[in-house]
Amino acid sequence: TAVDMAEDHENVAKVRAINAGGTQNIANVCKELDCKMVYISTDYVFNGLGEEPWMEYGEREPLNVYGQTKYEGELEVERLKKLFIIRISWVFGVNGHNFIKTMLRLGNERGEVSVVNDQVGSPTYTYDLAKLCVDMIQTDKYGTYHATNQGYCSWYEFACEIFKQAGISVEVTPVTSDQYPAKAKRPFNSRMSKDKLEENGFERLPDWKDALERYLKEIEE
Repeated sequence: TAVDMAEDHENVAKVRAINAGGTQNIANVCKELDCKMVYISTDYVFNGLGEEPWMEYGEREPLNVYGQTKYEGELEVERLKKLFIIRISWVFGVNGHNFIKTMLRLGNERGEVSVVNDQVGSPTYTYDLAKLCVDMIQTDKYGTYHATNQGYCSWYEFACEIFKQAGISVEVTPVTSDQYPAKAKRPFNSRMSKDKLEENGFERLPDWKDALERYLKEIEE
C-alpha cells in the first residue's frame, strides 16, 4: 500500500506483478482446488468523484497505479465462482504504520499538524475487519463487499477525533489536497455503501469512533 512509491516508473512492473500477477497465481490455484478465495481490495478502484457512497458493482475507474493494479487483481478473482472481494479503506491496526500512529507522533513532537479536509471516507480497524472475514469465509454468500467501519469523516475530522480521544492538545489546521501534493492522486470521495453486508446477514462493522477508542486502548496497553 505504498501508493506514492507505486507511481515511480521503476516500481510499476513490480507493483503489477504483485497485485495482479500474484493474485492471478492464487486465483489459479483456488480454481484448481475448488476452494474459496478472499481478496482484500480498496476504495482506490473508484475515481473518487461525487458525494454518494460507491455501490459494490459501481463503475471502476482507478486514479493511480496502486488502484489500477488492485482493479486488475479484482478481475482475476472474478473468474472464480467461490470468491469474496472485500474492499476496505483508511486501515489502521496494531502492526505496521498507519494514520493514527503518525498523528500521535507528530502531535507530540510538534503540537500542531495540517491535515487535508477534502477527502472523505471511513476508517477501518483491522480487528473488526478480521472478525468479519472469518464469519464471511464460513458461508457461501459469495460476491463483492464493502467492509469499513460505520460513518464517514474527512482526514481532518479523523485527526481531530484522534487527539480528542487521546487527550492531547494539538492545533489541527485543515488544508486542501492541492496544498498537500502527493505523487499518487487520491480520491476525494471514498464513501462506500455497506448495505450488501446486512442484506446477506453479516453484521456491519461498529462506528469508526468506537473502533478508534478501542484501538487507542489496545496500543496503550
